[in-house]
Amino acid sequence: MRKLSMDELGRKSVDEFKQAEKNPLVVVLDNIRSMHNVGSVFRTADAFLVEAICLCGYTPQPPHRDIQKTALGATETVDWLYYSETTEAVAELKQRGYTVYAIEQTQGSISLEKFHWQPETKLAIVLGNEVEGVADDVLKMADGSIEIPQLGMKHSLNISVAAGIVTWKLVEQQLLRL
Repeated sequence: MRKLSMDELGRKSVDEFKQAEKNPLVVVLDNIRSMHNVGSVFRTADAFLVEAICLCGYTPQPPHRDIQKTALGATETVDWLYYSETTEAVAELKQRGYTVYAIEQTQGSISLEKFHWQPETKLAIVLGNEVEGVADDVLKMADGSIEIPQLGMKHSLNISVAAGIVTWKLVEQQLLRL
């Protein structure tokens, strides 16, 4: 067994990425503190051809070397927008026809393995602050919430880990339809 080379992986150039058809998925970051978490979400968004990221509130914005440390160039490929309030981002996304789900443990949340993303639906997922989670005013605007099943004691995941799990599971559903 040997590792594949970059050529064998079929890595897209920045231009090829920009022109590629994206999954109709937007990731909304609600007051994320850590630049490393932000960079990691950019890298995940690049890996799964996510349409865009909304950076909201005090979530750090590129360019910054601590974001780049984990993004590894994904801030150059993934489109992003900044909103001073997460509620502004959610309102605009809903106006543009997106269904919005918070990634949060709430009463009535849908377990991730039971959530089915319809192929014709534009979807936005909101990931919350490392300590407080998704803000209550944002939860009130969401169309629902998706919960990642967890079996241990903590029942809490790092936001970048949660973003990777949920984004992959959603994109996997799109891939299975091809």
